[in-house]
Amino acid sequence: MSDQSPARPSVLFICVKNGGKSQMAAALMRDQAGADVEVHSAGTHPGSAVNELSRQVIEEVGAEMEGESPKPVETELLRRVDRVVVLGAEAQVDPVEGMRGSLETWHTDEPSERGIEGVERMRLVRDDIATRVEALRRELLGG
Repeated sequence: MSDQSPARPSVLFICVKNGGKSQMAAALMRDQAGADVEVHSAGTHPGSAVNELSRQVIEEVGAEMEGESPKPVETELLRRVDRVVVLGAEAQVDPVEGMRGSLETWHTDEPSERGIEGVERMRLVRDDIATRVEALRRELLGG
């Protein structure tokens, strides 16, 4: 397929359960970059479902997590993507042999540490991730 050219950057977002933060980041990147960035998400210990509050606050900004489900980290995907982004301090991802992209950790806002819970917490998490995703999109696409 022509839209799968080597020039198209790819990113893998990872958190522990792949039900919240990494799914949110992937949905936001798909929304912001469209087909210009190949987007994946995974979890180091995938849960059973996408977090409903995460889905709700993503839909509030016009992005979608429809049809998504938690997935494990695949070694081949780690090797071939241009960027691996680990969200939060809980998920631990070690580089694998032959990995071509860079690995970085985003220490995301955790409003629960300030006593903020529920949908208000999730909106703050979303907004923090959205700002980071926008900066990454600009970096990957050059503007």
